[in-house]
Amino acid sequence: MSQKLPDITKNLPEWYQEIIYQAELADQSPVRGCIVIRPYGNDIWESIKGILDKKIKDSGHKNAIFPLLIPESFFKKEAQHVEGFAPELAIVTHAGGKLLAEPLVVRPTSETMVHYMFAQWIRSWRDLPLKINQWANVVRWEMRPRAFLRTTEFFWQEGHTAHATHQEASDEALLMLGHYKDLAENYLAIPVITGRKSEGEKFPGADITYTFEGFMPDAKALQMGTSHMLSQSFAHAFEMKFQDKEGKVAYPFLTSWGATTRLVGALVMTHGDNKGLVLPPKIAPIQIVIVPIYKTEEDKALVMAVAEKIKAQLPELRVLIDTDDQKTPGNKFYHWELRGVPVRIEIGPRDLANNQVTVADRLGIAKTQVLVDEVASYTKEQLISIQKTMFYKALDRQKAQMVRKETLEDIVAVKETNMVTTGFCGARACEAVLKQHTLSIRCLLDETTFGTCFNCDTKNASDCIVARSY
Repeated sequence: MSQKLPDITKNLPEWYQEIIYQAELADQSPVRGCIVIRPYGNDIWESIKGILDKKIKDSGHKNAIFPLLIPESFFKKEAQHVEGFAPELAIVTHAGGKLLAEPLVVRPTSETMVHYMFAQWIRSWRDLPLKINQWANVVRWEMRPRAFLRTTEFFWQEGHTAHATHQEASDEALLMLGHYKDLAENYLAIPVITGRKSEGEKFPGADITYTFEGFMPDAKALQMGTSHMLSQSFAHAFEMKFQDKEGKVAYPFLTSWGATTRLVGALVMTHGDNKGLVLPPKIAPIQIVIVPIYKTEEDKALVMAVAEKIKAQLPELRVLIDTDDQKTPGNKFYHWELRGVPVRIEIGPRDLANNQVTVADRLGIAKTQVLVDEVASYTKEQLISIQKTMFYKALDRQKAQMVRKETLEDIVAVKETNMVTTGFCGARACEAVLKQHTLSIRCLLDETTFGTCFNCDTKNASDCIVARSY
């Protein structure tokens, strides 16, 4: 049996680090900053990936695969891009026993490679819009790794599109932001706040970066994904030209957007408790686990027959019958609670004598005796209820943690327990002051309810959210 988890209410980071390994989501690798994603962790990622991939394809994008290695010169074509990524790059200088004529960068993101290819493919307005997505791994040299949340190598999807007009590109960036918000809230059960990144936080080379921010139980923010309005800077850098409808030479407007395996970490941290993971039914690799309880072979045959019958009545759900005879029922309950399975059905001879089974939910709200013929309909309704309950529980916590403060002094005073909405003038100097207090602007909001900036007497240009972050 696994060792007892740290108290999540007293030390969330320590709890998080322990549950990742105890629940067999990941394991440490011999390469610093990298993890091995184990089957159960990969099952969760594949659930997320399947939902998001359908959204991407349904909105007119095609999946492609681009090279892992990118010529170093590509990164020097866009000045802000290379400056922003330089400290994080891993560079290959030798291959085949020889010094390379040009070093190759291990992909930190694919804008440069994709845009090089777009420049070969786009010739006319008829070639637009061009909408490509890639599922891939990337490498960014991480100084403070934390499994799923920050790793040197991580997995993601990165979308890249080219459009004839600025409006079309802007609509695209906001469309994908909306898809991400829907994924987070309606599938991961994580309430998020969307908005624009500040100048100091936006993607290198982007005109506008949109973000969807989750807020964890310890009031730290987690950037869960971004959507960038790149405009035309990369198009000019890669000589990406096309003939428009008037026969003139024009440059397309570009976007890029991505979400990563960080979503697994967000899921774990948002919903977990002192028993382990709590997984929303729409994402859980196993939605219902059936635990047969018996002592004799005669009881086993009777119990297993009912277990198989119930599973057969739920073909659209992910149901597992735990047939491990080496564990006691108590050990099985602990095992599946640790892994966050939403619903557990217990079937024993005494239950069946009354033509019923016991159904327990992972949230600990109900443990109910249900007639065998009603189990299928009952558990389906329970899964829907659990999904909603998890979202609103997280939303209530987020609302309770969010406070309004007008000055830097007041923000710093509550930073350990709260996220803060405040006013911001937009100046990089005021933004930099936050770094001295391990704070950052998580996103700018489309409203101005404060009079002045939190750090100076300048008129407020945009309300913003300030918080510590992972």
